[in-house]
Amino acid sequence: MADKKKVLILGGGPNRIGQGIEFDYCCCHASYALREEGYESIMINCNPETVSTDYDTSDKLYFEPLTVEDVLNIVDIENPIGAIVQFGGQTPLNISGPLYEAGLNILGTNPDSIDIAEDRKRFQQMLKKLKLTQPDNGTATSFDEAKAVAERIGYPVVVRPSFVLGGRAMEIVYDEKSLSDYMEKAQEASPERPILVDKFLEDAIEVDVDAIADGETCVIGGILEHIEEAGIHSGDSAMVLPAHTLGKDIIEVLKKNTYAMAKELNVKGLMNIQFAVKNNIVYVLEVNPRASRTVPFVSKAIGIPLAKLATKIMLGKTLKELGFTKEKTINYVAVKESVFPFIRFPGVDAILGPEMKSTGEVMGIDTTFGSAYAKSQIAAGQKLPTTGNVFISVKNQDKRNIIFIAKKLADLGFKIVATSGTAEALKNNDIDVQVLPKIHEGRPNAIDLLKDGKISLIINTPSGKTTKEDEVKIRSLAILYNVPLITTVSGAQASVNGIENIIKKPKISVKPLQEYHKKAVS
Repeated sequence: MADKKKVLILGGGPNRIGQGIEFDYCCCHASYALREEGYESIMINCNPETVSTDYDTSDKLYFEPLTVEDVLNIVDIENPIGAIVQFGGQTPLNISGPLYEAGLNILGTNPDSIDIAEDRKRFQQMLKKLKLTQPDNGTATSFDEAKAVAERIGYPVVVRPSFVLGGRAMEIVYDEKSLSDYMEKAQEASPERPILVDKFLEDAIEVDVDAIADGETCVIGGILEHIEEAGIHSGDSAMVLPAHTLGKDIIEVLKKNTYAMAKELNVKGLMNIQFAVKNNIVYVLEVNPRASRTVPFVSKAIGIPLAKLATKIMLGKTLKELGFTKEKTINYVAVKESVFPFIRFPGVDAILGPEMKSTGEVMGIDTTFGSAYAKSQIAAGQKLPTTGNVFISVKNQDKRNIIFIAKKLADLGFKIVATSGTAEALKNNDIDVQVLPKIHEGRPNAIDLLKDGKISLIINTPSGKTTKEDEVKIRSLAILYNVPLITTVSGAQASVNGIENIIKKPKISVKPLQEYHKKAVS
């Protein structure tokens, strides 16, 4: 080993929601790539997962905290040629600037480019230069500043701290009182770390794009369309590859924007961009010049080890040398579904929002969206029913869209039960429905039917900014009794598609990923 050049790989630090196995996967692939290229790999990480997966993978493992001081101490001992900071999530990125200033060579994307993506004002300037659109936004270090921004751009707004992972402490606020409450709770608001205030794009479609670049060429790994609408954290949302409802014109805009930002930031390695599409306008939400949590999923879906290739780019190789210069088109469908720990926390509301709650993910893959989605639900522990009663209770703004879903379920042989408001909307559209009293109105209500095993599926979208007590009880019991629970209209639509496929083809086919990869079109 003495004659080999050394490279540090900075991991993600302690396991927590929002930061875990996905980054560990990327770090492992970095080690594989370094070995193939004749380098000694030195992993710095401090979580049990690293020991279980990287102990034999890396040449050396330092089980130490991810701090500037600890990393520099290791640098003094090992004298590496540089460090990889792209594969450990937000934690290594946050310390990349000070490490660079202390003299450590950061391999791949330059720390200044990382700062452009992370710093709100510099990011805005870049988007203006490239003539790209983002939601109206601002920054604040106090309630008065946050209030001024919210009044300027209009409620609802998304508020969150800067430089965090997993949507931690992120909220959607609808009025001044909620904003005041948030700012009171907000910690570490300062000129260096302000609170970010963004216009919330209601009913927008979110899109994740994972790309790889070498400073000259940029190739898109995958364009993932979120099934849940905007407002659900990307780590919690189900996603589908390739995008299944976006038109070719929107796809082209997404690609063009990705190429432009990769070139401007001089990305060398991986990059993740989160977009939102509303009224055929593409908005840039954020850019992460690093591996995202979707990189392992995309890599497995298309059969290309993106993290491994990115590592070789950081060592000086080009995409042309690596033989990956064109986006891989697939003629099958891969669905990423999140796995949640709600069953371990009785009474906790299973509603999704901007703060990440999932603790894992699964893949469903097949030739059609419906079959792939059904498989993803089975893998996530939520088996879609083919018969029985479906309980529907949705907020007012969802009643128009739920009509088509309820009609389809009725046509598939399900019996619809609903509370009075939703039932009225369904009856007005000639859908046969049994009206259930609300919990405080009498029995038998939804909870009684749940306990008696007479509900096969629940579709319940939260009613407004304050969730009603009855809804929370129903959702909590659904988790307890293992009844499939859907809390968004878009999720309900996807589920109905999956149910229809299961009814038509009850026998689920299974085959190795490699068989699908053979069908991918280069």
